[in-house]
Amino acid sequence: MRLPINGFTLLMLAAIVVATLAPVTGRAAEVLSTTGSLAVALLFFFHGAVLSRKQIIEGATHWRLHIIITAMTFVVFPILVLPLTLAPSQWMPADLVLGFLYLGVLPSAVTSSIAFTAMARGNVPAAICSAAASNVFGMMLTPFLLLLLASTAGGGFNVAEALKDIVLQLLAPFFVGHAMRPLLITLIDRYRPLLAKYDQGVILLIVYSAFSHSVASGLWQKLPVASVVLTIVLCFVLLFVVILLSQVAVRVMGLTIADEAAVVFCGSKKSLASGLPMAKVLFAGHPGFGMIVLPIMCYNQIQIFVGAFLAKYYDRRIPADQGSIPH
Repeated sequence: MRLPINGFTLLMLAAIVVATLAPVTGRAAEVLSTTGSLAVALLFFFHGAVLSRKQIIEGATHWRLHIIITAMTFVVFPILVLPLTLAPSQWMPADLVLGFLYLGVLPSAVTSSIAFTAMARGNVPAAICSAAASNVFGMMLTPFLLLLLASTAGGGFNVAEALKDIVLQLLAPFFVGHAMRPLLITLIDRYRPLLAKYDQGVILLIVYSAFSHSVASGLWQKLPVASVVLTIVLCFVLLFVVILLSQVAVRVMGLTIADEAAVVFCGSKKSLASGLPMAKVLFAGHPGFGMIVLPIMCYNQIQIFVGAFLAKYYDRRIPADQGSIPH
């Protein structure tokens, strides 16, 4: 089986390398940061225009499945990362801990959650509903949950400033885009592949800008190699624990194996597409930005790698007449 390392993964790694060797600084860095903020606003405008109301409400009557997914995403995952605040600072610098707290409160990944559920022949309508709703509510829940975790950990986090930026740069463009959906849907359908490329372009811009800023602030001097290795290991552990808990919860509630596939993929995934743009807003100008986004970047690649194998596993187990059936 071919390893799921695609061209975009290599481009993200290349952006980190270029930022390390040639970080943008001074006036150019300010221009790049402003450009990134505008690109993020436009990104969420497109997200609002793409998302239909039917996608949000379809399958919503299957309440037990959605409760499990929501609980995994916004309750269980944050609880699992909270103990990392007790880790010794020589292993886990404060900004890296903040990055794991941020990872814990992010919404589910939409595209990969649905894609892997479909590959596994799981409950696709439920996956669409849960993943889409997770991202819509996540824009409002993420800063509040991050405030709660950061306060518990004793870290500083300016919630008022963060909420203002979330409203202006994320929510407002999102709802404007959604309101204009009837006017834009034909163009969106025609150029949907280009929108996917735009998503990736914004992420690459944020990665380069973030790591440039952090490298100039001494990222690699502050982040030991052992911390990078520990980050990767912890991402694997978090993923497997959430997958295991998702499977147990589904079986305790007596749901089908097709439902289990949807819960596993939607409940265990975290959105890089939403996570990096939101981080650009929440942590604007933070010298440790590169360290903060490191966990979500590592987790994203690990969840894709593991998801490819899980999809094959469920594809073999789900009966042909049970998959992709809405409840």
